[in-house]
Amino acid sequence: MDPVELQVILGALRASCEEMGAVLIRSAHSANIKERRDASTALFDASGEMVMQAEHIPVHLGAMPAAVAAVRDEAHAPGRAWVLNDPYKGGTHLPDITVVTPVFAGAGGTGDELLGFAACRAHHADVGGPTPGSMPADSRTLADEGVVIAPQPLDEEAIARLAAQMRQPDQRRADLRAQLAANRAGAQRLRELCDRVGLATLRAAMDEVLDYAERRTRACLAALPDGTRSASDLLEGADGDLELRLSATVAGDRLILDFAGSAEQHDGNLNCPLAVTRSACYFAVRVLTDPDIPPSAGTYRPIEVRAPEGSLLNARSPAAVVAGNVETSSRVADLVLAAFGRALGQGTMNNLTLGDESFTYYETLGGGQGACPDADGPSGVHVAMSNTLNTPIEALELEFPLRVTEYALRRGSGGGGRHRGGDGVVREVEALAPMTFSLLTERRRHAPPGAGGGEPGARGRNLLDGAELPPKARGTLAPGRRLRIETPGGGGQG
Repeated sequence: MDPVELQVILGALRASCEEMGAVLIRSAHSANIKERRDASTALFDASGEMVMQAEHIPVHLGAMPAAVAAVRDEAHAPGRAWVLNDPYKGGTHLPDITVVTPVFAGAGGTGDELLGFAACRAHHADVGGPTPGSMPADSRTLADEGVVIAPQPLDEEAIARLAAQMRQPDQRRADLRAQLAANRAGAQRLRELCDRVGLATLRAAMDEVLDYAERRTRACLAALPDGTRSASDLLEGADGDLELRLSATVAGDRLILDFAGSAEQHDGNLNCPLAVTRSACYFAVRVLTDPDIPPSAGTYRPIEVRAPEGSLLNARSPAAVVAGNVETSSRVADLVLAAFGRALGQGTMNNLTLGDESFTYYETLGGGQGACPDADGPSGVHVAMSNTLNTPIEALELEFPLRVTEYALRRGSGGGGRHRGGDGVVREVEALAPMTFSLLTERRRHAPPGAGGGEPGARGRNLLDGAELPPKARGTLAPGRRLRIETPGGGGQG
């Protein structure tokens, strides 16, 4: 294609995904989506390949192609959307609910020609199960984590049926409708683009976006020295550490990431479906190559991810996975970056869930990020697999029976070096009513390492009224009790 025309169409696709995200965030009712923006959007071609995504949540987006693949061969019709959250049938963990809408040509999308798919994924504040917030620290099977939604059509009847099985059903209905609205916006923009440039040109442009991203990724990989690099790290399981191993081989313009030798699937919830492992690898490779490459399936074509079936990184159903999506994915990204000599960031999302049968509050907390070879690491932010915002104190205290007693940078927690790692944060909340809490955190026993002689960042800490808690913990809070999270600092460089 003419390169100028291709860039114009590429920009239109990117803008469509960003608009989908804006519709979802502004239409949702839960603080988790409207404040923290724990949601992602993407467009796919008719064969189910991801053509474009908004720069939202890496762990959502790298795994979303599996969700579209799970419904690609269903009987599609105008107006028929699909919903799922089953981690072994296209999902990641149960709170992440994905809605996929086929896009047809013609006025109002009533034609017979399938243009592609609009898809969005959002972390719902609750999806049922025994634990408010559906993020239990001690789950062992999917049944412990909430309602499992196999791929199925999503209409008003399905919305009512699913929401009735979850806490705050009015909010669940509103958030699912917001996801449908986001997909409608994406579908409308894709149809308008088709009307403007023609079906043949649009399809050619989609193919060229994928090929262009592939070429640029291959060029970046070819610039790396050939050879095999290795890395290992530990996850902090409730019953002891779990080792992950990586062998990363650059061969010309290809990259093979082999996790053979990693821990076996276990009876806790740090297990990952393969789609989550892949998403973490894809994020790390974008960091190592060129983040300006169009974020599409073409970027992933030169990358092969190997993880033995039945291992922690390619678990079998019905293993629990709630922490695998948020914590193990972070460690997988760490392994890839460490193999290529990068200082590591906090390596955890510091997941905090509070609630009862009438409310649920879920938060991931930013921290210190690893230093770069030419710059200090940023402080108090989410990068890597999360990329979310915080819940503003005003919104938190207005909506939930909580008081924030401290929110500050954790000064000096970044590792020293020629370039320092970023500092973590301190977030302390006081309960104003009885509630349960659940913590899924990492880097409490093992500090984020530096690189090139840089020092490690400080380990994180979880405290209840001053008494230290383990990395994975659950319990109850009476009014007046305080939960304090001190997030890790990033490793230093040089």
